[in-house]
Amino acid sequence: MIYDNIVKTIGNTPIVKVKTGADEAEIYVKLEFFNPGGSVKDRIAFNMITKMLADGTLKHGDTIVEPTSGNTGIGVAMCGAALGFKVILCMPESMSIERRKIVAAYGAHLELTPAAGGMKAAIAKATELASQPNHVMLSQFENKYNPQAHELTTAAEIVADFSKLDAFVAGVGTGGTISGVAKVLKEKGYDTKIIAVEPEASPVLSGGNPGPHKIQGIGAGFLPNTMDMSLVSEVE
Repeated sequence: MIYDNIVKTIGNTPIVKVKTGADEAEIYVKLEFFNPGGSVKDRIAFNMITKMLADGTLKHGDTIVEPTSGNTGIGVAMCGAALGFKVILCMPESMSIERRKIVAAYGAHLELTPAAGGMKAAIAKATELASQPNHVMLSQFENKYNPQAHELTTAAEIVADFSKLDAFVAGVGTGGTISGVAKVLKEKGYDTKIIAVEPEASPVLSGGNPGPHKIQGIGAGFLPNTMDMSLVSEVE
């Protein structure tokens, strides 16, 4: 199949049954690294950019600014390059060198923030930069188009493959994946347990205090507006 833009290859990732050797459960994994930018975050990057273009909050010629712990930045940098936008990413300096090199390869400018400040420091820096004329922050932790991306694509793909599910498990960064998928499963009448996963060292979803941890991509240290805890059955 021939595509005229790399962004059109986002989504429709395969689901693979895991061979566990156990009879009591069937476990399936959705391979989001098959997305062109290598993660599930390609979905939200594309949806936020295109929906914000449609509603007028983003215009061609604007510079996209976004705080990120890595994968969203890669997705935004890739989509920005493919769709003709300049991109500035604000990232804690504790994030991997590999991720820094990838976003730079897509042409994005990188602003590093103190590791001790976590994502809050990255968000503050991005907010400062976005105050400049013709600079727009996507705001993945607040943007309604984040969970919507998973309602429209990820959840639709899962529903197409399963008539029932006992449990859906997802790590939580912005909460977009788990909130978007859970919303659709409940609307479709699935009796599915929704399990959110967070770092043990930063149990914010469980009601604990934020703390430093080494798991990149989840555990932002606060409860994002894009995370709908009313849809969650349990937190691990």
